[in-house]
Amino acid sequence: MLPSILGTRDWKRAGFITLRLLAPLRLARSQASAAGQFLTKMYEGRVYKVYIPGGYVAGTQGPVVLMLHGCTQNPDDFAAGTEMNALAEERTFIAIYPEQPASSNANKCWNWFEPAHQSRGSGEPALLVGMVNQVKSEYSVDNNRVYVAGMSAGAAMSVVLAATYPDVFAAMGESAGLEYKAGTDLATALLAQNQGGPDPTEQGNMAYAAMGAYKRVVPTIIFHGTLDVTVVVTNAHQVASQWAQTNDLASDGVDDNNIDDTPEVTLPG
Repeated sequence: MLPSILGTRDWKRAGFITLRLLAPLRLARSQASAAGQFLTKMYEGRVYKVYIPGGYVAGTQGPVVLMLHGCTQNPDDFAAGTEMNALAEERTFIAIYPEQPASSNANKCWNWFEPAHQSRGSGEPALLVGMVNQVKSEYSVDNNRVYVAGMSAGAAMSVVLAATYPDVFAAMGESAGLEYKAGTDLATALLAQNQGGPDPTEQGNMAYAAMGAYKRVVPTIIFHGTLDVTVVVTNAHQVASQWAQTNDLASDGVDDNNIDDTPEVTLPG
């Protein structure tokens, strides 16, 4: 994540399972995605891209997924690597891809590890929510079905957004990310990537506090390669434990393990 994100060829070494679709199916997905529009937009001087599926109908409210790329990437890279536009075409939802410019971070990483970008109403979280709100003002969106997902630095920022704007995002997905405030400067961010972050219970308490008056249980899905050498897999377990603590508190205001990080089912694969 810092200073770089794993490239496509590194995913296998990182333990990701790559699904290879049959050529006819891939061609069909490509043709389907061509029916929509991939538009470039601006918000407060920042570029982002939006995929509007061919099946979009003005006046019919649909879901939105905010997609946050990793370091060194851009919206086109992330859209191509995830094939999210093809899925958006199939399922009829809008996908938003903000771009982190090199002027904001030399490696195009989201600055999830800086205090200025870890709270509601300021920094990159406010900027990203502003992009979502701009899309809401231009298209018919179901406010109850707005989601955020990211990879690496984008995953870490997804965690920040879910904690600081639980009223905006119905659920969060992250791949190769870190717990809320795993780092508060570059040094602690790198340490967390290499060894894991602080105590997840404490970070869970911090994330709950960050929710403020908007506190609610935020469903979370986590992916992580077991051999990831950039962001060690310890971080995946910490994200799960942090969100278990946050959601436990958000569910009833009491730390009573109403929600915990003990697996209900473990499936070997």
